[in-house]
Amino acid sequence: MKKWFQLLRQAIGGSEESFTEGSINRAIFLLSVPMILEMVMESLFAVVDIFFVSKVSIEAVATVGLTESVITLVYSVAIGLSTAATATIARRVGEGNMAQAKRAIGQVILISLTVSAVIAMVGTFFAGDILRLMGADPKVIETGTNFARIQFLSSPVVMLLYSLSGALRGAGSAATAMRSLIIANCINMILGPILIFGVGPFPELGVTGAALATALGRTVGVGYQLYSLVKVNKTLALVWEDLRPHRETIVTMIKVAAGGTGQFLISSASWIFLTRILAEFGSDVVAGYTIAIRVIMFTLLPAWGLANAAATLVGQNLGAQKPERAETSVWRCALFNLIFLVGLSLFMFIWAETIIGWFTTDALAIETGKMALRVICLGFGFYAYSMVVIQSLNGAGDTKTPTVLNIICFWMIQIPMAYLLAFTFQLGPLGVFISVPGAEAILAVLGIWPFKLGNWKLVKV
Repeated sequence: MKKWFQLLRQAIGGSEESFTEGSINRAIFLLSVPMILEMVMESLFAVVDIFFVSKVSIEAVATVGLTESVITLVYSVAIGLSTAATATIARRVGEGNMAQAKRAIGQVILISLTVSAVIAMVGTFFAGDILRLMGADPKVIETGTNFARIQFLSSPVVMLLYSLSGALRGAGSAATAMRSLIIANCINMILGPILIFGVGPFPELGVTGAALATALGRTVGVGYQLYSLVKVNKTLALVWEDLRPHRETIVTMIKVAAGGTGQFLISSASWIFLTRILAEFGSDVVAGYTIAIRVIMFTLLPAWGLANAAATLVGQNLGAQKPERAETSVWRCALFNLIFLVGLSLFMFIWAETIIGWFTTDALAIETGKMALRVICLGFGFYAYSMVVIQSLNGAGDTKTPTVLNIICFWMIQIPMAYLLAFTFQLGPLGVFISVPGAEAILAVLGIWPFKLGNWKLVKV
């Protein structure tokens, strides 16, 4: 027991090391604990926001749901860059080439700022039109346009928060990424109620206040990451030379990021289509679905901590020319993930109504949210393997295979299934919810097949 407490303290405190030697279970623990906490912190943004916003109005909740379904596209680009950062930097660390690892981080920063600046300008200008395109009614558009503008305007900090976290995870410094999210969330939780409801000298801003609190929290989090990379982290101490554009590194990063971004754009776009279908059934249904998805994000994203640990272990061990150790690490992570998610699914299925009731008193929203939770959590066992295997392929630099699988499972299966079940078979929102675990089950099966073939072990990054 004392040994496990010492390991826990080491994992949370952070240690600069590669994970190509020693116990695989120890490596998984040291990497996954801060990564799980990081994912909890990231998902906590969503839960805290929806908790406070739900006290404003149903229209405010619908605003968050419709806007976030589009902002997910920003997250997709950010996650793609994070994938590239993890794969590239983990490979360099495994090779022992820290100079190129630092240069890769510098190029990630440049790419993140360039891409996010374009997204921020377009999204800020067309915020109201985007909500209208998503099927929002006039009251939701009036309530949420400023919320959407701020969300798009904060794209650069969202992009940097994700991409720098990926870089730190790839280098084995997951604890720094975790701490940045803790800081960002503390600020969001303090400012959220103050700006939403108006406390003291601060005016009541409603749903707009939620966007401001989140943006400010994430900005401080990014500031901490940059401070750590420049002043604190000895292994990854950036200098101005690392930020100078380096064509070869940028091209390599973009190639890996393009696949990562593509696969997440595909899955994100499918969520947009699902939200658009649900919008046909009214704002109460969208609100219930939004609450359920936020809860699922909060409970499911910790499992991504294990998946991200697997990606780092794959990258570092391939760099150290140890492909068999990389594969063993993946299957071990998947097993741990399965145990966690099966237990979680049982809890969520039993307590679904109570959980949704924490966020709203609207009867239709509670009924919709309860239904969504119970149906979607039935696929958690499949998620356990699909997320670990997909992230492991990404960690190896093989982002093409997951992209193809996402196209098949989300666009060719999930979206048509949702539409047919909802309208043709007249199952309504239930049909949309059924399509989610259905597609994820197929993704798990199709993902394991190419992973077992082993071509990912030969990918060069």
